[in-house]
Amino acid sequence: VQLQASGGGLVRAGGSLRLSCVESGLTFSSYAMGWFRQAPGKEREFVAAISWSGGMTDYADSVKGRFTISRDNAKNTVSLQMNSLKPEDTAVYYCAAGYRATIATEIYEYGSWGQGTQVTVSS
Repeated sequence: VQLQASGGGLVRAGGSLRLSCVESGLTFSSYAMGWFRQAPGKEREFVAAISWSGGMTDYADSVKGRFTISRDNAKNTVSLQMNSLKPEDTAVYYCAAGYRATIATEIYEYGSWGQGTQVTVSS
């Protein structure tokens, strides 16, 4: 499983960004997918997750109501729409593929990671 994330950038507070992650493999629809982030000097943290079918999603409390995770299994893509961005959302964002099809929110439940994409929100 190889994951390629894109879509990061610099945006003002209140703005929006859409991150995408493409998986190059044959079994994308078999895995739950997730987004995590890591700010400078902080540990990597959970942001959002989606089950294999897209039927279930979960979000960190800090992004609920602002971020939306989605997936397109036909295109092997998972996306993260980020609205109403805040300076505290600044981090490197990573997409990850879970070991299982069911939704997962812990780092140890993910076996494959993308390279990360930088999101910077200015005040």
